[in-house]
Amino acid sequence: MVDQDSTQPTTPPAGLRNRHIAMIALGGIIGAGLFVGSSAAIAATGPAVLLAFLAVGFLVILVMRMLGEMVTADPGRGSFVEYIRAAHGDRLGFTAGWLYWFFWVVVLGSEAIAGALLLQDWIAMPVWLLSIALIVLLKLVNFAAPRVFGECEFWLSMIKVISIVAFIGAALLYVFHVFGPGVPVRENVLGHGGFFPHGAVAVLSIIPTILFTMMGSEIATVAAAESPEPGKNVARVTRSIGTRVTLFYLASVAMILMVVPWPSIIPGRSPFVTAMDVMGVPGAGLLMRIVVLSAVLSCLNSSMYITSRILTELAGGGDAPAILARKSHTHTPRLAITVSSVAGTLVAFSSILAPNTIFAFLLSCSGGVILVVYCLIVSAYVQTRKRAEQAGQGGGFNLPLFPFCNYATLLAVAFVFIAMMFNPAERMTAIASLGTSVFFFVLASLKNKSS
Repeated sequence: MVDQDSTQPTTPPAGLRNRHIAMIALGGIIGAGLFVGSSAAIAATGPAVLLAFLAVGFLVILVMRMLGEMVTADPGRGSFVEYIRAAHGDRLGFTAGWLYWFFWVVVLGSEAIAGALLLQDWIAMPVWLLSIALIVLLKLVNFAAPRVFGECEFWLSMIKVISIVAFIGAALLYVFHVFGPGVPVRENVLGHGGFFPHGAVAVLSIIPTILFTMMGSEIATVAAAESPEPGKNVARVTRSIGTRVTLFYLASVAMILMVVPWPSIIPGRSPFVTAMDVMGVPGAGLLMRIVVLSAVLSCLNSSMYITSRILTELAGGGDAPAILARKSHTHTPRLAITVSSVAGTLVAFSSILAPNTIFAFLLSCSGGVILVVYCLIVSAYVQTRKRAEQAGQGGGFNLPLFPFCNYATLLAVAFVFIAMMFNPAERMTAIASLGTSVFFFVLASLKNKSS
């Protein structure tokens, strides 16, 4: 199925459009973590969860701003991995690329199982078979031209965006007594222990969980390479995506807190369904099940896309077998897609056959590596901007308070790891993720010595 090696830097005729890039960025972040997973965060912290979402959103905004400025100042390198490589050398480029690929492969397998469990209520088939069917289906979507992937991701993401906007609009009307009996907003928000019912420590402990639900916007910077104007698209997306996502999360969670008393939020049950039931929205459970399924499919689609492109880029740089860099006549890396989908299938099977051992280990190893990648992006920005300013070419960089805000961002990420170490539920994830990062760095060092 692999036709020829594609080494041309030009954009393929069936590349991604501007609207695809914008929705891919949103689709990479807004997933089941918001629609279902936010229930655990609300239950653990109460109204103060808004501060945690705000803090994490600000971190995402900073990282995306740094990434966008690097790409705008030196367009055409490829994904953010190549900017890390340019700033820190081949070893950290290798480490960042493989860590990122590993993270999304685990996500791919996890989302395949989540989608299969959702479908099992409608289709009487074993979970393992449904998960394979989902992976094969989205593998075929990714086998087609990049624009086909972009179109699928556009509409899947559109479902999520429309659902959030509609929910926020309906909740506002309900809160302002436009329909329904009205709701005691102040009592719901502050009448059950105040704004910090479990103390400030609870807010700090939930930040790692929220952080993992708000990551994925960097996917758009990889997808932009397959669009007609990659530099402009990256600049446009990175300037706005962090703010948009933060507003989506804050507004929707704030509406939930206003409509229902936060103690009534049950971890594991969608708080959106709880709020819609209170507002009297007919068929709330079915509607949310459809939205969550679209979120899972969107995440699966994005996971397969990003893992294949990172694998292709690693192969092009000599960090993976060269054959994986080959592309078909549709400009898609079909062999890389196949390798990533097989790896994701193995992860999915591990969650069925050994959920408490192999799968739990994979989740722990991958859970915090994205934080390491974000640290490398931030440090690459510092190095790149200093070099540009020394060469008299720093006019394209305008992030304020440089380099203090960069170091503050690195300290914030380090603080998250420290908080994870003190949280028994997150401690193993922190240790395993740092261990995985060291493992790939050692592999990179051995590769450099042997070459």
